Amino acid sequence: MAATTRSERPVRSGDNRGGPLIITEDERLLDDLLRLCAAAGALPEVAPGLLAHTGAWRTAPLVIVGDDCAHRLDGASRRPGVILIGPDTDDREPWRRAVAIGAERVLALPDGEHWLVDRIADAVEGVGPPALTIGVIGGRGGAGASTLAGALAVTAARTDRRTLLVDADPLGGGLDVLLGGEKEKGLRWPAFTESRGRVACAALEESLPRLHSLRVLSWDRDSDVIIPPPAMRAVMAAARRRGGVVVVDLPRRVDEATAEALAQMDVGLLLVPTELRAVAAAQRAAVGVQRVLTDLRVVARAGPERHGHALPPADIARLMDLPLAGELPWETGLSTDLSRGVPPGARVRGPLARFCTGFWARAGAAAEGRGEGERAGPGPGAGLRGPARPGASAGAGPGPAAGEGSVAGTAGGRAEGRDGGWT
Repeated sequence: MAATTRSERPVRSGDNRGGPLIITEDERLLDDLLRLCAAAGALPEVAPGLLAHTGAWRTAPLVIVGDDCAHRLDGASRRPGVILIGPDTDDREPWRRAVAIGAERVLALPDGEHWLVDRIADAVEGVGPPALTIGVIGGRGGAGASTLAGALAVTAARTDRRTLLVDADPLGGGLDVLLGGEKEKGLRWPAFTESRGRVACAALEESLPRLHSLRVLSWDRDSDVIIPPPAMRAVMAAARRRGGVVVVDLPRRVDEATAEALAQMDVGLLLVPTELRAVAAAQRAAVGVQRVLTDLRVVARAGPERHGHALPPADIARLMDLPLAGELPWETGLSTDLSRGVPPGARVRGPLARFCTGFWARAGAAAEGRGEGERAGPGPGAGLRGPARPGASAGAGPGPAAGEGSVAGTAGGRAEGRDGGWT
């Protein structure tokens, strides 16, 4: 590794807070840590040798301690967010020193570099509990999945939730059009096709069009764009890290990119009209979805009139062998409202808005009942479902990685909602 002088290194002064605090005298280790901070978009403060700024120890969002200096911190006050970098995690001595200084992890480089970059970026971004992420899939073409997804997002934003609406269906016509914002300035999917690794969640949010108090990621009508799976994974992970609510309009056909989006879902809502052919079509759609998403629920969508051929919602759920999330009544005048630029769910007393309000109330009550701490853990669906799905992509938060270990183990176990509600 080429030598680097301290004057050339990008570090903060003690008066500029925001980045991690690095405590080490090991030149090679310091070079590695500065490189990783740069990859995470963080400007660190370096306190070589002795802890020169006691205030930085208390206020830094993350403290990274080289094993060479750990013995000098034995008397330091305990604080969360301390990472010890040791030469070998199989050696018992770094673990003993980690316990002495209250470190939460012992990490070896280069094996733990990817984990550490994510951890630094999370600390700098101030990441909290991941967003409650809901996917909406139409049981058949024209079922109204985009309308329901838009209404869920509009309703969430109306109740002061941080809300992001993601259009993952390239053939859906564009959710920005549905919300009357196709001319609104902001980035669309083509700008994110080359995204890989970690996307800054704050930058993602700020770059998107803002419509009806929510952010929308939709399609560019002038481009024939295919979203690569790594780009979908990176964008969805960033959306979840920002917190609040993410609603995703999903296509019925599950390709690799759609599978990446489904892997980030907490709950999927399969919208099924109350007719037999729709149930037959929805059963085929559900097969592909359930290969990735285990918590899939039925929303029965009523037609304009109740007649003898309409299937009861409970029968649809039974035929689908899925829990019933509820029935969505027919809303007279909805098509006219949409053609006039009124977003779905805007009429607070309408059946669509009432359904969405009840849905979020149940979801919120479950999150509060189980404790926000459960949802703050890594992986999609924490606190809302059972164990993580096989093959689900990481990205909602850093988890165990090669070359690192947790000083204090993490608890698992999550409750699963039943009967279409979070009870």
